[in-house]
Amino acid sequence: MRIMTDKTDPETGATQRKAEVERQAAKRAERSAAQLRANLQRRKAQVRARREGQADETEGLPASTGRGGAREGGDAD
Repeated sequence: MRIMTDKTDPETGATQRKAEVERQAAKRAERSAAQLRANLQRRKAQVRARREGQADETEGLPASTGRGGAREGGDAD
């Protein structure tokens, strides 16, 4: 005979954990898709700017240091 308690059934706990893992995986996939869309839009904007002869309006690290490609602290001078 099985006594009912407030504790959850092990199978129910496993089902809940599986649902949580699936929910987290869906969130990760959604964030990844959003990042990929944003990256694609940036790349398209860069291509359009290059076609029109405009300078790239990059965000983040610059593409060049303006010193003939030499990095800071290098012996290229």
